[in-house]
Amino acid sequence: MQKQTGKSGGSGGPMPAKRGRPFGSATGSGAAAAAFAVGDAAAPSTLLGPSLQVLTALSDQNNKKIVLALQSGLKSEILWALNALTVLSFKEKDDFRRDATPLAKVPGLLDALLQVIDDWRDIAMPKDHTKPPRVRTLGAKTPLSGFGHENIDKIYSNTTTPSDDQTKTDDSTVTKKRSAGFWFDEEGLFNVDDEGRTEKQQCAVAASNIIRNFSFMPENETLMVQHRHCLETVFQCLEDQNTEDDELITNMLETLVNLAPVLDLRIFSSSKPSFIKITEKRAVHAIMGMLASSIRVWHCAAAELIGRLIINPDNESFLLPVIPQIYKRLVDLLSVPAFDAQAAAISALYNVSEVNMDCRLKLASERWAVDRLLKVVKTPHPVPEVCRKASMIVESLVSEPQNRMHLLVHENTFAEIFTSEGKYSDTFARILYELTARPSNKVTSGQAVWGNIN
Repeated sequence: MQKQTGKSGGSGGPMPAKRGRPFGSATGSGAAAAAFAVGDAAAPSTLLGPSLQVLTALSDQNNKKIVLALQSGLKSEILWALNALTVLSFKEKDDFRRDATPLAKVPGLLDALLQVIDDWRDIAMPKDHTKPPRVRTLGAKTPLSGFGHENIDKIYSNTTTPSDDQTKTDDSTVTKKRSAGFWFDEEGLFNVDDEGRTEKQQCAVAASNIIRNFSFMPENETLMVQHRHCLETVFQCLEDQNTEDDELITNMLETLVNLAPVLDLRIFSSSKPSFIKITEKRAVHAIMGMLASSIRVWHCAAAELIGRLIINPDNESFLLPVIPQIYKRLVDLLSVPAFDAQAAAISALYNVSEVNMDCRLKLASERWAVDRLLKVVKTPHPVPEVCRKASMIVESLVSEPQNRMHLLVHENTFAEIFTSEGKYSDTFARILYELTARPSNKVTSGQAVWGNIN
């Protein structure tokens, strides 16, 4: 980490402050303010705090080394690779650094990252679960087999220096005793105790954070949505929300939300090799489990995920069987006082209600659905786009004649919003016309029959 000093000179309007560092939080001279206005990549402003210097050619020169380090299983090598990838994959929208490394340009990198997560999940089991003993035959007659510590005293001592009265042996045999602790130092493998499990868990979380960062880059979308092992790992983590690390689940869920617009669930029934045997039905149930979660970040992201998945017509057949459960949960989220939960629910309802007539009929028949949609408009929500989508959902519900009985109860509320001369008066004028002025199909057909009789 290195703190840089800004350079003076240049002109132009001030750039927005970085996330987590509010504008004006640090004091600086006129030169620092000028550097902040210029936004020179070679000289970030002191107002932005310490900045990390990353060489442009770092990723190109170390791509193969990073992949091999992740595959090595050595603690120090994996930690170095994860730290390097965390820096290389991170990029804010207005970041000075423009050399973020796309995953698609590094062969085998995604598989290596998934291997780190799989290594943790292979040992992430209850402590009361014990594996049956397995017969070890490799190296059974050697002084140290590598599978246990039964002969470790013959090779290693507890001290680094031998005692004075230690007898020397022939050079053809083991002539020197080394410290047994060298197996557990930073350069060795991960331990099999609780400390080693914790370290593997931290590595898995770091790998999931890197995968999440990669999912923000458009050039990585095609590779990631066509990688069945990647999607299976993501959905399996969502299935284990009650036992898995919270940060790991959050990273995986955000990855899925980023990939959702181009994700096709039919990949789980394709001919591509499968590692975990995730099916389309299991994937949908994993999403529903996140939607029903009590953690606000998770159920908001799950609602947004459903709204993005339903846009793809190929995913409709997998989501339509659980539409009643989806509507019930989304309507419940509308009653949550948190604005982000309401926005996520409205966004999902807006897309799902446009699928077909059956979806609109089920939404209108859902208890409190229309009432809570109108409450979002009347409050109103701080984001105008959310209010606009809520009013358009009500308009789409009114377009179905079968929903008249459900919506006539709210006629006075529609008129109140219309006469308030707000931004959405035109929308509710059309709603009132559809609800009251236009005759229903039943009335029209009855008039036609009566006309024929006359």
